[in-house]
Amino acid sequence: MLIVDLKERGLISPPSFLPTNTHYLVQMGSVAYGCSGGSSDMDLYGWCIPPKEYLFPHLAGHIRGFGREPQDFTCWQQHHVDDKQHDKQYDFAVYGVARFVDLVMQNNPNMLDSLFVPTRCVIHSTSLSEIFRENRKLFLHKGCFHKFRGYAYQQIHKMSIKQPKEGSKRHANVQEFGFDVKFAYHVVRLMLECEQILSEGDLELDRNSEILKSIRRGEWTEERIKEYFSEKEKSLDVLYNESKLPYGPDEEKIKGLLLNVLEQHYGSLSSMVSSVDVDRKTLMEIRDVLSRNGIH
Repeated sequence: MLIVDLKERGLISPPSFLPTNTHYLVQMGSVAYGCSGGSSDMDLYGWCIPPKEYLFPHLAGHIRGFGREPQDFTCWQQHHVDDKQHDKQYDFAVYGVARFVDLVMQNNPNMLDSLFVPTRCVIHSTSLSEIFRENRKLFLHKGCFHKFRGYAYQQIHKMSIKQPKEGSKRHANVQEFGFDVKFAYHVVRLMLECEQILSEGDLELDRNSEILKSIRRGEWTEERIKEYFSEKEKSLDVLYNESKLPYGPDEEKIKGLLLNVLEQHYGSLSSMVSSVDVDRKTLMEIRDVLSRNGIH
């Protein structure tokens, strides 16, 4: 496994539990979208399962709202990891499974894309991660319109004002084309992905690779990108109303998938859940006693 190898060679420093408990790791970026320029840079996203006390803090004796906050884990990130042995540079973002599932459920574009990457981009996947992969359409809903449109708008803003570091590839592109074509292709990509989701209830990341390549080659002007966004926003507004997707996620079904994955990893969750119920009951009893005695 890549993360284990890099840690053993001293190139990364993730939390101690993470290398052997990472269940999903995929390559994102232009490779996933089918418009790579052949760079050795690799954007890697994934998720891991932390020790159970991180997800169920009551198991470590913590009472929410009392004393020090319990240990938590949402994401480990490490950028510009140079692997000279394999002539690669990595950017890592590995999330805790609960945070990952929650972001995908919200239709966060980056996280949703990571669940829908082509098989060729999957670097590491266990039977547990396949549970989410096999049920990935369950995460799609109309909320994608607001999320993807918002992200696309951010890319338009950056396209016009952000100045890349002098001497970088992006700076050279700005010098050549007059604007940042990488931000530009993301604008079009996000709107096309949103269109796929709303119309088909599915997502194929590299379907529009030729369009994205043409933008990266500078064949679209900055004005054309902005006009495209404006027109596509109008058509997506109509599609939003016509789409057969639900307005929001089915949280109960998604929670069921998450609990299934956690139970297969940790073993039975009955003691964890029952302990949570006991803690809640105890807290309610304490609150009632305090209330009866005029203490708030």
